[in-house]
Order: sequence, then structure tokens, then C-alpha cells
Amino acid sequence: MWCPSVSLSLWANAWFAGMAAPDDVLDALSLWAPKQSVTAYDAVAAGHTGLPWPDVHDAGTVSLLQTLRASVGRPTTSSAGPAGPRRLRGTINVILPVPGDVRGLAPGTQFERDALATGEAVIITNPDDPATAVGLVPEFCYGDLEEAVDPVDKGSDFPELCALSWTVYSLPGIPAFDHDELGDAEYTLRSAVRSAADALGAIGLGSAAADIDDPRGLVEQLLESTRQHRIPDHAPSRALRVLENAAHVDAIIAVSAGLSRLPDSAADRPPQAGGTPTAAHMVAGLEPLGTQSSSEARIASDALRPLTAVVRSARMAAVNAILHSAWPD
Repeated sequence: MWCPSVSLSLWANAWFAGMAAPDDVLDALSLWAPKQSVTAYDAVAAGHTGLPWPDVHDAGTVSLLQTLRASVGRPTTSSAGPAGPRRLRGTINVILPVPGDVRGLAPGTQFERDALATGEAVIITNPDDPATAVGLVPEFCYGDLEEAVDPVDKGSDFPELCALSWTVYSLPGIPAFDHDELGDAEYTLRSAVRSAADALGAIGLGSAAADIDDPRGLVEQLLESTRQHRIPDHAPSRALRVLENAAHVDAIIAVSAGLSRLPDSAADRPPQAGGTPTAAHMVAGLEPLGTQSSSEARIASDALRPLTAVVRSARMAAVNAILHSAWPD
């Protein structure tokens, strides 16, 4: 897992399908923040989910579960018959919008703007009533920075992560989704890795990580921050492999590039989980170390930049496969 929206979608979907319990959803989210809250952005979203309106206030963890349940309509009986598990019929999708790729976002809406600014969101629809579709965007809430600063080493501390707040937006309808096929995404990921390695090797950047004392250890450190997050048992083995490979690519490329700095938007933002930024968080916008000229830096950046998009597509394809695997019938 690399963002809260993926955790929420996979575990809420498993719950909807009768393959997980509500506590599993809460346990997955607790790895991101100690507290969860949910708020309606508009009156229509409040009406669809039962959230307070017009007196808006942050509802707690139980209200988040109630919001998810309300978003998908009434439970239905599975194909196992009346004795089978009660399923919450709904469709859940994750979107990871970036400039130039805003699939799943309704143009001109506040949901589009906020989801694009955050880089992630969840969309839940009730197939029996498409007009009640809602979108959820997460936001991390932090404590006072001044209270978190160590008086001895002022640069070593970040504000304390206090909560994860979800805002619920009404949507004008069910968005159109165009997910990559898992096999194609896996092949593209492998091809992109080879191309990037060739480009970096051609200008002598393949060993840039030699300046790092323990590059393998740094890769493991980056990967460890994602391994603490569980994935539902019904996940297909191929999807798990693609997720693992994508995470590994993210971490290895970040380390081999040298990690000169984070982009301004990320450098100013505290780590979201476990105190360690993910590799994807670090790769975007990096200028590789070890380059001898601005032209070499540009070539290296051009070689690495496509990998970010490829890794993102591979992850989305894997997540979509896991979501569908919860509904075999």
C-alpha cells in the first residue's frame, strides 16, 4: 500500500463483498493515522450518506463506516442463497490523478480540484442508483509544529500526525474508468525498467548509488514502509507480484538516482506513515546525483520520469484486479 485511498478501497470492497469485517477496514486505516474522521463537503453528499448538514463537524470512525455503508445501498444476498453472507452491492474505484491524467474526475468540480491536489481519491457508486455516487478525498491532520521541534536538533522532527480526515463530495454521475489490463501493465513495467537502465548506463549513472553507504539497505527501508500494510486474502497472486515489483522499481530507481532532493511540494510535507517517505514520493521531480553536467542531469531525469507513470499504471491495474477478485460471481 502506498496511499490511504488504496487501503480504504481494498478493505472496504472486501467488506462489501462479505470477505472482510468492518474492523479489518479500521485496522487498515489505523496504520495511516491513529484517528479517522469524515465530513460532507456539500448538502447533496450529506443527504446520500447521512452525514451532518448544515452543521458540519468531523464525524468519527464509526461514522466513516456508516458513510461507506450508506454509499453502496442496501445489502443483498450472495449466490450462496439466504444463508450466505450479506453483501453490500456497490462499486468502488481508486483514482490517482496527476496533471495530464485526470481519468475518473468530473471536470470543473471541487472534487476534481481537491483530488488532483491530493493525488488520490476513492469513488463509490450504488449500481441501483447511479445519481448517488460520491467521492472521498483524504487529508492528513498534524499537530503544532512548534511542539514537535527538538530543541537540540530542530531539523529532525516533523509535526505529529494526529488524524486522517475524509471529505465526501457528491458527484454528477458515475465517472468513466479506463483501467489498464494487468498483463499489459506488467509487461510495460518490465520494458520501462530495461529502457531506463539502458539510458542511465549510457551516461554512466548506473552506479550513482555507489556514493550511498548501503544502497540495498535504503531500498529495504523504503520497501518496509509499505509492507506493514496488509492486502485482502482474495488478492490474485499476479496482482500481488505486480505491486511488489512496482514498489521495488520505485525504490531501486530512487536509490540509484542518488536522491539529491525532494521536489518543493514534497519536501515541505512531513512523511505520511511510519516517518519514512515512500519511494514514489521521492522519485517524482528528483534531480539525480552523480551527473557531471546539466545535460546529463536532463537525460537522467528524462529516463526516470516515465517510470513514475508506468509504476502508477501498474499499481492501478493491480489494485483494479484485486477489487474485482472480491466478486467472483
